[in-house]
Amino acid sequence: MTYEANSVEGYIDQLPEERKEVIANIRKILQENLPEGFSEQVNYNMPSFVVSHSIYPGGYHCDPKLPLPFISYASQKNFVALYHMGIYANKELMEWFVAEYPKHCKRKLDMGKSCIRFKKMDDIPYDLIAELATKMSPNDWINLYEENVMKQTKKPK
Repeated sequence: MTYEANSVEGYIDQLPEERKEVIANIRKILQENLPEGFSEQVNYNMPSFVVSHSIYPGGYHCDPKLPLPFISYASQKNFVALYHMGIYANKELMEWFVAEYPKHCKRKLDMGKSCIRFKKMDDIPYDLIAELATKMSPNDWINLYEENVMKQTKKPK
């Protein structure tokens, strides 16, 4: 489902009642646990934490007018999703998360490259999300992004 909003509060206000608390909890966890330097905004029609242009002027390679995305979350039709770009770009972080997940959640991990899907609202591993949020600073993300993502997008001369 796509919700259009100019603010995170506006996004949450549009959600069905059963999703509002879940999304608000994820937001609070990220606000409290992400290292200093990430900015909160709506990006790609979902609440996001990004590296702003004031810190990383080049922005996102797919659209340099946008800030560098880091973590987003959304209420989709059949699940709540957490999109963590660092997991996609850092093999060790991915391995850590996959190993930790069963210790925090009784259901099987449902995950894409950067998307973690939660289909049961009563079994979201909030403690694990909090710990994941602490694992990468804006500078760590910028370095990883430039090393892995930007290197792959540059064409050979």
